[in-house]
Amino acid sequence: MSFEELDHTADVLMRVRGATITEVFSDAGRAMFHVMYGSCEDRGVKRRFALEAEDLESLLIDYLSELLFITDVENIVFCSFDIDIEGTRLSAVARGEPFDPARHAAGALIKGISYFGLEIVKEEETYAVDIIFDI
Repeated sequence: MSFEELDHTADVLMRVRGATITEVFSDAGRAMFHVMYGSCEDRGVKRRFALEAEDLESLLIDYLSELLFITDVENIVFCSFDIDIEGTRLSAVARGEPFDPARHAAGALIKGISYFGLEIVKEEETYAVDIIFDI
């Protein structure tokens, strides 16, 4: 549905909203890669993975951390995310393109995702979460 950057003193704070939990997870991935690399296109690179965690907040951090790991190891920039969540189990398909320094060097390097203040909340018609990306 949407994501927006909020003011934060040292790191990057993003507010992500979605009509469903899966939309929140998908847009959290898009927000993270937007911060790191800017624009991206689906050029046929695809990675699948599955995770399970204790609760949805831990699952969100594990999901974003897994994306960071794949990006660091394989030099891939992701731009779209198909997410399936059942309870606290996640299956994901991330799509994107190989890292290109000429196109993807303008962002900020994200080192990790902070647990501080991370809470997925149900608003009237949407879910929302504020995520701090450690840079």
